[in-house]
Amino acid sequence: MRKILTALFFVMICSIGASAQKFAFVDMEYILSNVPAYEMANEQLNQISQRWQREVETKMREAETLYNNYQADMVFLTDDQKQRREEEIVRKRQEVADLKYKYFGPEGELYQKRQTLMKPIQDDVYNAIKKVAEERGYQAIFDRASSANVIYASPRIDVSNEVLSKLGYSK
Repeated sequence: MRKILTALFFVMICSIGASAQKFAFVDMEYILSNVPAYEMANEQLNQISQRWQREVETKMREAETLYNNYQADMVFLTDDQKQRREEEIVRKRQEVADLKYKYFGPEGELYQKRQTLMKPIQDDVYNAIKKVAEERGYQAIFDRASSANVIYASPRIDVSNEVLSKLGYSK
């Protein structure tokens, strides 16, 4: 009997603690779309990416032209000339691959540029969310934009506009 009462008391204490937790949601897509610095950084990244993509495509076309010329001239070339041309084509294709990796690889220049431009904005948003959580006593704030598991959340617990006002953007 004593064990049952102890277990019941423990369950009551846990349920009281669980019901006292407060949480809220934010919509990061909504917040970031209302931060002008984020939009400008995104536009700048798009322009850089397009410029680098054009450069890669130009180099790729050069490699294709070399290959097509080689195919057309192959019957007239000596074995030594064929080998030099093939090496040149391989070198050009490797140059294209290296350039692609340099710009768009996992640690490439686009990634580094994105980190440079976006990290300060993301830090500001994180700090604003943290302030809202501390001021309103939330134990957790979830991102509804990135969570596929949230089917419905009441608009009353969405603090996205409050986060925007902490960032200095009124909505």
